[in-house]
Amino acid sequence: MVFKETEFKLKDGRVALLRSPHEDDAEEMLRFIINASGETDFLMKYPEEYADFTLEQEKTFLNEAYRNENAMMIACVVDGRIAGSCQISFRTGMKDRHRASVAIALLQEFWNLGIGTRMFEEMFRIAGERNGVRQIELDFVEGNSRARHLYEKMGFRITGVKPDAIRRKDGTYVNEYMMLKLL
Repeated sequence: MVFKETEFKLKDGRVALLRSPHEDDAEEMLRFIINASGETDFLMKYPEEYADFTLEQEKTFLNEAYRNENAMMIACVVDGRIAGSCQISFRTGMKDRHRASVAIALLQEFWNLGIGTRMFEEMFRIAGERNGVRQIELDFVEGNSRARHLYEKMGFRITGVKPDAIRRKDGTYVNEYMMLKLL
């Protein structure tokens, strides 16, 4: 699905642009996720796990996301750079098409500027426009209190826990929590 471009003002006065990423963004999108993964221990991959991911694969991924009628990816551009991205994916089965899942990532230098809140508002709007979607789900890693605060502010509540779901490099395990927001 394609997101209609929209601008908004950040808390620091700069203007941000939300738009669908496209093939021409492949190099920067790949650099973005590698950098974001290196800034926090709470994303699902380590930066080195992208080492074998080629520019062509990223282009294919972005093109597929652009054409997918059951998912939408949004990039946030600030000062010509990808500052964050989010994605909403809709379930399509007869028993679960009332559900959607979301994911979000921001570079650290863009935290606390209102980007996460605005991306969630857009994903909620998109979900609300899709016939039959009743709930939005996400997961977060234990210890990620900043994300949890944002998710709770946006109306999500914890619905379950996956014990020891994440194994860190140092061999320790942490839980993953499931959250849900009813529309």
